[in-house]
Amino acid sequence: MPEPFYSSHAGNSMKVGFIGLGNVGGKLAGSLLRNGVDLTVRDLDRGLGQPFLDRGARWGDSPRAMAQSCDAVITCLPSPAASATVMEASDGILSGLSADKLWMEMSTTDEAEVKRLGAQVSALGAMPIDCPVSGGCHRADTGNIAIFAGCERDAFERALPLLTIMGRRILHTGALGSASVLKVVTNYLATANLVSLCEALITSKLAGMDLNTTYEAIRISSGNSFVHETESQVILNGSRDINFTMDLVIKDVGLFAAVAERAGVALELAPMLVDIFQDGASRFGPRELSPNIIRRLEDQVGTRVTAPGFPAAMVDTETEAPGYEVEVKRGD
Repeated sequence: MPEPFYSSHAGNSMKVGFIGLGNVGGKLAGSLLRNGVDLTVRDLDRGLGQPFLDRGARWGDSPRAMAQSCDAVITCLPSPAASATVMEASDGILSGLSADKLWMEMSTTDEAEVKRLGAQVSALGAMPIDCPVSGGCHRADTGNIAIFAGCERDAFERALPLLTIMGRRILHTGALGSASVLKVVTNYLATANLVSLCEALITSKLAGMDLNTTYEAIRISSGNSFVHETESQVILNGSRDINFTMDLVIKDVGLFAAVAERAGVALELAPMLVDIFQDGASRFGPRELSPNIIRRLEDQVGTRVTAPGFPAAMVDTETEAPGYEVEVKRGD
């Protein structure tokens, strides 16, 4: 586990509630707790909260109680529907929010939905922010993940001390909803890259290429990418474990397609990606790890794409350090 790097930080003076302790949320909440933030946690599975309670966090009796007692409430949930339930139930966050508090939506969600919920938050005098993360669970675990933040500038500055504990590179993307758009754009690109890498790796093997050499050839070339340097390694190891599943890929590409439809763009590649992953989910199960989409090709040709010397899981080798706001380059 990374060592704490904040002994005194503006984020430490805030009381924070965190709802959703899954693969990503648990790691983000861990960074807050590790660095001295006054933290209250909640999840449908109370067992996920016990390690936090053992380390000094409190348990939230309800989303409403957390909104009442905390300066900021963070949600990191698996779907827009789950977020809506946590927000709008009779004991939900909206029933406990008041003026000047923060709602920080870190789920990968729909732009239209976060704007709908955000309008209700703003009507209470509180500040809504959509602030999804990008970079993989291994970087969420160390506080080195990237975070997009869509909100008014004053809300961004209020939340920045917390964001720089949970993430390394923090980008203010514009108004509420903009972060959610860019998050599904980047997830779409990662999905397209994953599928193309699966085809490249299996073709290389059947063409007689050594897969360790193939990995390095891609890594030092114009074909390299973040996805290659992470997911290709666990594919070649055989674990295929990146803490992300096929059903989540289908959800995220679907959210990207919805953005495109609202913008009047007729997509060509995205529907193919949905078809590929729907087929994978029907064959291997919706909760199958997403890099195992390569099994469709492996089964087709009767081989397995593995090689020695690659890790079973990704580990972030970058030392944890305080985050910072990324400056956007502009022509003027």
